[in-house]
Amino acid sequence: MSCFISALKGSRSAVTPVWFMRQAGRSLPEYRKIRGNMPMLEACLTPELAGEITAQPVRRHGVDAAVFFSDIVVPIRLADVDITITPGVGPTLPHGYDTPQAVEELISRQITDTDPVTQGVRCAAEKVSVPVLAFAGAPFTLAAYLIEGRPTRDHLGARILMHADPKLFSRLLNWCAEMSIAFIRAQVKGGAKAYQLFDSWAGVLSAEDYRRHCLPATQKILCTDFSVPSIHFGVGTQHLLPAMAQNADCLGIDFKTPLSQAVALLREKYASPGAQERKKPVVVQGNIDPAMLMCPPEILRPHLDSVLAAGRKADAHIVNLGHGVPKNTDPDVLTKIVEYVHSQKTGEND
Repeated sequence: MSCFISALKGSRSAVTPVWFMRQAGRSLPEYRKIRGNMPMLEACLTPELAGEITAQPVRRHGVDAAVFFSDIVVPIRLADVDITITPGVGPTLPHGYDTPQAVEELISRQITDTDPVTQGVRCAAEKVSVPVLAFAGAPFTLAAYLIEGRPTRDHLGARILMHADPKLFSRLLNWCAEMSIAFIRAQVKGGAKAYQLFDSWAGVLSAEDYRRHCLPATQKILCTDFSVPSIHFGVGTQHLLPAMAQNADCLGIDFKTPLSQAVALLREKYASPGAQERKKPVVVQGNIDPAMLMCPPEILRPHLDSVLAAGRKADAHIVNLGHGVPKNTDPDVLTKIVEYVHSQKTGEND
């Protein structure tokens, strides 16, 4: 069993696994060369291209997982929604789905063909010797794009609909969950050995609002039996971690949250009287600050050491960034991080 899958199951291996969010893509010159000017979603749905891009960082960096090259809005496109990824902006639509009529029209749509996704993962799996990692967007993050029609700073439109019409908001989130479930299933069918659920924007919500309005749809995904382990990740979600950990095999920790605090919080959660997951191992992923990738070695190295030390307090630890790889990152820095992490003691006997 790979060190990555072993970690997701709560066991330490001789080598601490490491991979990077957004490792497949814009920071690599070979990616920019092979994709050229092809639109993002078209590239994601071109199986051989997606498979090759997925494999590139494994060859270059020696990472322990190959995250599938795609985007969380791919299933939205596959449901025949007119969504695109605008360079420098992100997911955009001709209009937001923020009225009852618009939402009802949206959720009437269904995915009819996921073969390009399955074939893309299959191509990737044939090119690498490490597990391919599937992923999908959590319902709130997908809904935030759909309601506004584009990325925003505060996701005010999503929060307004959440409070003004909670039943309609719930219907939208459940549809988003169904889209992500279909997306994950297609990737697992192609050979993915685990998946990560991204809730990038959940951090704008209070703990009460998250639990009441968003957690049920998210749990719909995490409680689906895909027969592979799961990682749940969000940004600015320290106050949401106990809820986000529910039914997730591993909790991804963003760079704003001290990893040691996250481990202690999970220890307390799983040890509390009446906890449903009392015997569950504490498995965390993270949480190198992406800004540190631009710093000299004498600054980056102590930061890596602190992340590794905090990770040893968990039952298992997967090293990653606390968000995605910045596009102007020197790829050699990532390669050296992998080499360094692999050279360090894992804490098996701590």
